[in-house]
Amino acid sequence: MSAPQIVLSWSDWLSLFGHYLMLSLMSVGGAISTTSEMHRYLVEQHHWLTQAQFNDTIALAQAAPGPNVLFVALMGWQVGMNAGSTGAAFLGVAVTMLGILIPSTVLTYFAAQWGHRNRDLRAVRAFKQGMAPVVIALLLSTSWILGSAGGRLAADWPLWLLAVASAVLIWRTRLHLLWILAGGAVLGWLQLV
Repeated sequence: MSAPQIVLSWSDWLSLFGHYLMLSLMSVGGAISTTSEMHRYLVEQHHWLTQAQFNDTIALAQAAPGPNVLFVALMGWQVGMNAGSTGAAFLGVAVTMLGILIPSTVLTYFAAQWGHRNRDLRAVRAFKQGMAPVVIALLLSTSWILGSAGGRLAADWPLWLLAVASAVLIWRTRLHLLWILAGGAVLGWLQLV
């Protein structure tokens, strides 16, 4: 599928920046936990990225060494390249990365200081415990968006079964994650998933 040729005005760039500012405050489990909203905004609502471009940016960034948030820079790059120039691609990287990093960094800095000073308060302990289901739900929505993108949900049942089995192993055992990753790699190499 060819990349869409789009035209972005300054108000579009500001809207993209504002959207990523908002996503930054929702990214409790990291930026990856907000990919379902990024998908809705970039692919479904504005058509600035194709489904294939969206999936490719996440796959490439997750495969590359470095911080998890690199997929945000690649999404900004793709939006800019779809707008037609390398200059716009660099602008896209700046807009998305600054948008996703500034609010969460500032909030984390001040909240960590406050939380450390008040770590013995019941409300602080309750907040930490209450955020775990929210993070898990955001990550599950991300996996659903990425897993159902090909439209072959029924055909991909071995992959879904492997994901559930891996989650249960992580939850119920002390098996090191590298062994689980190695097992998944072997199953993929054998073309079983």
